[in-house]
Amino acid sequence: MYKTDKRTVVTLDAGGTNFVFSAMRGCEFIVDPITKPSNAHDLDLCLATMAQGFEEVMSKLDRQPVAISFAFPGPADYKAGIIGGYLPNFPSFRQGVALGQFLENKFGMPVFINNDGDLFALGEATEGVLPHINRRIRELGGSKQYHNLLGYTFGTGLGIGSVIDGRLNTGNNSCVETFCLPHKGRPDIIAEEGASIRAIKRYYSEFSGDRRGLTPFDIFKIAEGTEPGDRDAATKSFAMFGEVAGDAFASAVTLTDSLIVVGGGLTGAMKYIRPALLKELRADMATLGGDTLKRVQMQVFDLDDPDEFKEFATAGSQKLKVYGSDRTVDYDPIKRTGIAVSTLGASKAISIGAYVYALQNIEL
Repeated sequence: MYKTDKRTVVTLDAGGTNFVFSAMRGCEFIVDPITKPSNAHDLDLCLATMAQGFEEVMSKLDRQPVAISFAFPGPADYKAGIIGGYLPNFPSFRQGVALGQFLENKFGMPVFINNDGDLFALGEATEGVLPHINRRIRELGGSKQYHNLLGYTFGTGLGIGSVIDGRLNTGNNSCVETFCLPHKGRPDIIAEEGASIRAIKRYYSEFSGDRRGLTPFDIFKIAEGTEPGDRDAATKSFAMFGEVAGDAFASAVTLTDSLIVVGGGLTGAMKYIRPALLKELRADMATLGGDTLKRVQMQVFDLDDPDEFKEFATAGSQKLKVYGSDRTVDYDPIKRTGIAVSTLGASKAISIGAYVYALQNIEL
């Protein structure tokens, strides 16, 4: 839908170290990225840098953009365009900054700011995994189509976004989150402590006794056997990550009845994360009466596995007789959901999400 749109939206990847500015048209970048230090410690310098970066992008465009739209890390009242609260990477914003209004006054156009997990999910729902899955289902002869998607980012934290019936669910307070759900093994701490970059590093150190402070990529190479180290501890570290993430996923997918897409740098280790994650999503629970039921009420498929995808796409339909008549109706008794890894990549999906979110809101 938006791939043929001719409108231009200016974008920003706002990191604590660097700002990366660009612009999109038709869900594709049309300007080479411009990178500037974020200067996050100094509010005046940070805002001046942001304005300068947007000005430089706009000077390269062949037409006037219709909006500025970007992701910003941390808590905020995104609908109001106000950034504030505990922001480890942007200490100068903690007392509250009317960032959207500042940029609207500066550039005279609508400004949309959102959480990166939200925009990741929206990008995947509109031009990424969700339309791809629905198209493959049709190609395989299936009829069911999906409209809800949870997007998770595996990285510094455990980010989430939720798209319901094709539109981003921002909640009442821009606060749709699962990072703060209870950790499965330690319910007194947050799930993110077990499903993040710092968790992988801590797990490996605890399991191996290696105190070198290795990166997740180092630990992945140890798991692969291409670097020296404790291979069992490395694979166990990623499995623990998958177990904690899977527990958080199970709660979220049960409440939203969504498909799941994951992105972010740690998805490079999905071969070690995925088995534990799927095991958790497919786990059994029990009632006090002794009945056994699934933790997730839908059957959970690995959508990156061709055989599982075929079953996901085509299983289920049967004829059901209407009581007291000769009529029959089609009935699919299998409730299905699934998980896939992003092929767009988190950065591209977030930028597409920013683009689409701006156009959707301009159209309202």
